[in-house]
Amino acid sequence: MAVERALRTSAPHALLDAVQDTLTVHYTARKVDLLMADYAMTILQPVNALPHTAAPVPIHTSAPGRAFGAQEPYVEAGGRGGLCTAHLPVSVRGDRIGILSVCLPADACDPATLRELADVAEVLGHEIVVAERDTDLYLQARRADRLTLAAEMQWQLLPGRSCSRPEYDIGAQLEPAYAIHGDNFDWSASADHLTLTVTNGMGEGIEAALLTNLAVNALRNARRAGLSLSDQACLADQAVYGHYQGAVHLSMLLLRFDLATGETEIIDAGSPKMWRMRNGRAEPVALDAQLPLGMSEDTPYTTEHFQVSPGDRLLFVSDGVYDVASPTGERYSERALTRAMTNSRLLPPSQVPRAVLHELSGHRGPIAADDDALIVCLDWRGRP
Repeated sequence: MAVERALRTSAPHALLDAVQDTLTVHYTARKVDLLMADYAMTILQPVNALPHTAAPVPIHTSAPGRAFGAQEPYVEAGGRGGLCTAHLPVSVRGDRIGILSVCLPADACDPATLRELADVAEVLGHEIVVAERDTDLYLQARRADRLTLAAEMQWQLLPGRSCSRPEYDIGAQLEPAYAIHGDNFDWSASADHLTLTVTNGMGEGIEAALLTNLAVNALRNARRAGLSLSDQACLADQAVYGHYQGAVHLSMLLLRFDLATGETEIIDAGSPKMWRMRNGRAEPVALDAQLPLGMSEDTPYTTEHFQVSPGDRLLFVSDGVYDVASPTGERYSERALTRAMTNSRLLPPSQVPRAVLHELSGHRGPIAADDDALIVCLDWRGRP
């Protein structure tokens, strides 16, 4: 494919120029834009207008946002001069990055061309992920505001904000996106297993970010060494205690799913909680609580077992969600979360965290958030 060759030989910061030149030659494109989703997942921002001089495009009330939400091409017809604009999702293995908008002659917007342009957008997404190792351009385009240093450190830890495989779909979000503190999530899949971690560190600002970085990298180090789930928790616990000597700790929920059977090992070491929706009914999952990481020296951790079934939806939340108070002092708690899960049951996992956070902001009212809010949604399909 000519576009793929052009992207692979392009300079990292010039991917949009490469795709624009090639689409102009091969598809008579009149205009090509790349819009990146911001950290809060509420707007799309043009890459070719940095620093941001062009108005951002709202995700929820725009044609590009429609394509972004549905993750399907969307065509705006009836443009001036007999033109149409195709909005194409730019994503990598389910992780939604942005939108490629291509303005074409109306007679060129046929199904075959749209399929080819959708393939171009997918290739562009992969090239953006690779290019981000060598340029800040695409990370800058995602920012509607300046990140705090703590938020910068936390976002660099994340594997993505959504992921899709035949066995499952995952979506996750952190709020406030531009000033997060100690909450984080991580996942990694092999041929046979999915490991998911939800963490909530003590403190604020840089200290919270440093604690989370230490714990997450200790967990990754143990996981990549092939250690068992309990040994992963023990190694991370030793790393945190060895550095802080019990002065601070980090809460964690650590899970390992067998992709073939749905059998799941879980270690509950603190405040992140899990809810399950099965057959239309949402309810909290009670787990055996163990000590948070770093609270005492040489804490032993044991796994408990849980069975996830095809069709199950799991929701993981930090205390910045379920412990939020309304202006009258009422906690968000269990009843509100089960209602939010029910109301968002028809949405894909990539959109559920934003929907729940929207309900949370309504519950909190005008009061400013005093803690991070983290939500991870997992839809389980399993293997046939």
